Amino acid sequence: MNRTAHILTQTNHRPYPCPSAPWKFYQEWNRALFLHWEVPAALLRQIVPKRLNIDTFHGKAYVSVVPFTMEKIRPRFLPSVSFISDFHEINVRTYVELDAKKGVYFLSMEAQKWLSAFVSKKLSGLPYEKSEISRSKNTYRSHNPNKQFQLDVAFSTGAPIFQKTELEDWLTERYCLYLSQNHQIYRYDVHHCAWELRNLHITQLHIDYQIGPLSLSKVPDLAHYSNGVKVLAWGKKKA
Repeated sequence: MNRTAHILTQTNHRPYPCPSAPWKFYQEWNRALFLHWEVPAALLRQIVPKRLNIDTFHGKAYVSVVPFTMEKIRPRFLPSVSFISDFHEINVRTYVELDAKKGVYFLSMEAQKWLSAFVSKKLSGLPYEKSEISRSKNTYRSHNPNKQFQLDVAFSTGAPIFQKTELEDWLTERYCLYLSQNHQIYRYDVHHCAWELRNLHITQLHIDYQIGPLSLSKVPDLAHYSNGVKVLAWGKKKA
């Protein structure tokens, strides 16, 4: 069984079925940090399209900053090209729901390479932009001179989490993302095996993200690390 066929056999963790249409893109989200903050839902309502419902966990809304490394992204029947396909990325996301499908909405997306940001934005419509990003085994650093976003985190990884809490599952197991474009809401469906998380110990942190009324500058309320997942993605569809 090939790699992509194996991914499609692992579906018990999904809250709703995979799309019936063939997937269009393969990609890997590797060496990911998850930094989560509880924020007022009323604040998010100011920067999330009104058609999208703010999803909450026991009445609490969250925003997450997710630094990771995108690798091997490619169309279904073509090989990946590393100088475009492989790049460090940071997304700032919140949690939304539409048509009984819980997903994420990106407030910001940054890519290490200008060409990768340009191609990704052109093909997907997602709000990619170039940022100066570097990482090592235990550090992740970014500076976006256009918006003055900054992230400088040093960390170590702890023990694997063998049984995720209800909140950890709610924050990570999301199988679609929403895009607002030309007064229309679109959905991208994705599929991957369940995230395998580890505890993340932050030893140094400087973060400064200002997105409308949202300000992220403090230590996150919750943090995790994952080696990553292999992802299948479907095309854009009107929600």
